[in-house]
Parts: sequence; structure tokens; C-alpha cells
Amino acid sequence: MAQVEGQLAGRTVFITGSGGVLGSTYVRRMLEQGAKVVATDLPGHRFDGLQETHGDNPDFAIYPLDVGSEEQIVEIFKTVEGDGWQPDVVLNNAAITGEMLMGAGGSFPDFADTTLDDWEKTMRTNLTGAFLVARQMDRDIVGKRPTTLINVASMYALNGAHHPIYDGMPFKNFSAYGVTKAGIHGLTVWLAGYWAKRQATVNTIAPGAVFNGHSDEFQKRVGELIMAGRMCEPDEIADAMLFLASKQSGYVTGQMINVDGGFSAW
Repeated sequence: MAQVEGQLAGRTVFITGSGGVLGSTYVRRMLEQGAKVVATDLPGHRFDGLQETHGDNPDFAIYPLDVGSEEQIVEIFKTVEGDGWQPDVVLNNAAITGEMLMGAGGSFPDFADTTLDDWEKTMRTNLTGAFLVARQMDRDIVGKRPTTLINVASMYALNGAHHPIYDGMPFKNFSAYGVTKAGIHGLTVWLAGYWAKRQATVNTIAPGAVFNGHSDEFQKRVGELIMAGRMCEPDEIADAMLFLASKQSGYVTGQMINVDGGFSAW
């Protein structure tokens, strides 16, 4: 029996922030669908976990990368291509959340107590990092071959946070996170027109509330805001990501795809 090619056969996907809940799911699903995957993340346990899980797969490679470092971004595509990988799909997935910024067990500040340092760290990773990756794509990739850029936003990119659902929770919705995710889509629509004549598409995916060990009470509060009545599983976001990364999305550009169980429709 002839082998059935996967949805992403022939594609090479470059992913930033590959070790998180969604990033690692994208890596797994894309490999399953026949893609070659170039993963990147900061050195540490997430990086090591991906290496341990997929390191024996000849279609997988992983590189240390801080998306907030201009010097590292300037070199990354040259390094990757020098090693024989030719990305034609790029996922701007790296992001720092409020929980990550505060660290395990750290107190979560109210808006009035947000430090400029925390704000700027979030901007540097979530938005400036996405810009740096896209700018380097423009220099090294776009125009050389058909290219796809997918920027990862959030259900809170174009919708205000529902602050009461965080009452009594060990975390809150961090202002800088939503601001950067709105900016991500601004980058998408600007680049979609700028690259249109160079065989490049640019889209935003806006994941909804992804379950990641949240308490029953928090799940209940969030579910009441969502038409589907529940938080989503990472694979449900990956289903839409696979389409955007595939050749079947070739006529889709400049769009935000909401994968949020109907949250943004209410």
C-alpha cells in the first residue's frame, strides 16, 4: 500500500518558543504530518525536553534562541540554512506570559504596581522579538521561495480581559501581554501587504483559553464566557495551525483566525 503523505509533506517549519504547551504540540503534530521542523527555545528544561523527545528524528532540529536578542536573530536563519534546513513556514510563537514573568510562587502585581522592567521584558519578547524574526525573514528568506509567516496572538488580542474571573486566583491577566498580542496582528496586516508580491502570506492565529492544569473553579469561570462552554486542548489549536502552515492556506493572508470556542463572537 502506498504511503499517504501528511498535510505538511515537503514543508520545513521554523518555530520560536517551541518548548511550551502549544509550541511542543505544534512540533509534535507537524512532524506527524510530514514536515521537517526546526525548533528553537531558550536553553533550559523545555529545550532539553524537546531534544529528548524528538532528537532521534532526522526531520527535527533544535537551536537555542532568545528572540529578544537582535544578534541571535540576525544569525539564526544563516545558521539553520548552513546546516541544510530551508524554512518556508515560520511561526512567531515565542511569548512571555505574566505567570512566567512572575516566576513560580511570585506575587502577581496589580496594574498600579507593574514595573517598567516587567512591561519592557514582555514587549521585548512578545512583540519586538516577532518583529526581529520577520525582519530577518525579509532579509534571508522572503522572495527566494514561497513563504508563510504565522504570528501567534491570543483571544485577548482584540478583546478586553474579563478581570473578575481572576479574583482569588494566583495569577491575573497581565496588561502588557494583551497589548503585545494586539500589536502582533498589526504586524501581520502590515506585512501581508508588504510581502504580497513576493509570494509570501502572513496570518495571525488567536488561540483561546488553553487548559494547562487550571483549577476547576477557573475552568468554570472561563467556560461561562465561551460558547463551547470549556477551555480548549492544545491539539485543538494545532488543528488550525496545521491548516495555516499548509499549502491549502495559500489564498489566506492578512487574517486573524480565532480558535476560541466562540469567545470572540459574544
